[in-house]
Amino acid sequence: MIEVQGLRAGYGAINILWDVSISVRPGELTTIIGPNGAGKTTLLRAIMGLLPVSQGTIQLNDKPLSGIPTWKMPDLGVVMIPEGRMVFKDMTIEENLMLGAFTPKHRAGSRRQCDKAYDMFPRLRERRNQRAGTLSGGEAQMLAMGRGLMADPQVLIIDEPSLGLAPVVVNELFQTLGRLKAEGRTIILVEQSTHRAVGVADHVYLMQGGKVVLSQRAAEVDMEQLHELYFAH
Repeated sequence: MIEVQGLRAGYGAINILWDVSISVRPGELTTIIGPNGAGKTTLLRAIMGLLPVSQGTIQLNDKPLSGIPTWKMPDLGVVMIPEGRMVFKDMTIEENLMLGAFTPKHRAGSRRQCDKAYDMFPRLRERRNQRAGTLSGGEAQMLAMGRGLMADPQVLIIDEPSLGLAPVVVNELFQTLGRLKAEGRTIILVEQSTHRAVGVADHVYLMQGGKVVLSQRAAEVDMEQLHELYFAH
C-alpha cells in the first residue's frame, strides 16, 4: 500500500530523517512510536507532501507520491489527522466536517459521509450547530477524526490522537480505531503510549534519532525490549 525507502527529509538545512524505510500493508494498522524528537511527525509530513524529500522514495500502490501536492492527497485516498486537532474554532461542527469533503471528487457524497461521522461520534450530531471552539479536547479530537473520514480514505494517517486527553476519552478513541481497522481501512498511527499503540497494531516501528531501530509484527513485540530501545540514548 505505502512503501517508504531510504527517506531523508527535514526542515531547511536541518535533516531529521536518516534513511528511513517502512512498509504499510493494506488493511492493517501500522504504528510508529518513539520519544519526542524521534522524527515521527516529520515522517508523516514527508508522506503527505508537506516537507520536501532530499533522498529516497515514497510510493502508494507502486506509484510515486513525490511531487503530488498535499491538497491532492485525498483524491488518492490518503488523509492525515494532524496532531493538536486543528479544528476551525469559529465554524460549526458540521461546517468543519464538510471541509473534509471539500474537493470536487468528494462533494457529491458529503451528506452521506457526514451522517457516517455522526453515527461514529454521536456527540457531534448533538452539537452539530455548535462552534468547534466550545468543544472539549476529546470532542475536538472526535471532530478532527470525523473530518478526516469525510473523504472516505483508503489510508488514514493519525498523529498523536491521545495527546492531552483524559483516560476515558483515550479509551473511546482507541475503540474507534479498532472499529476503523475492522472496516478494513489502512491506518498509520503515531502514538507515544506504547502499550495502547502495540495493542491495537498489526506492525510496529520504533524510531530513535530520525532512524527506524525496530520493525516487528505487533504479536511478536517484547515490551521490555521495546522500552529499553525506546529510552536508549
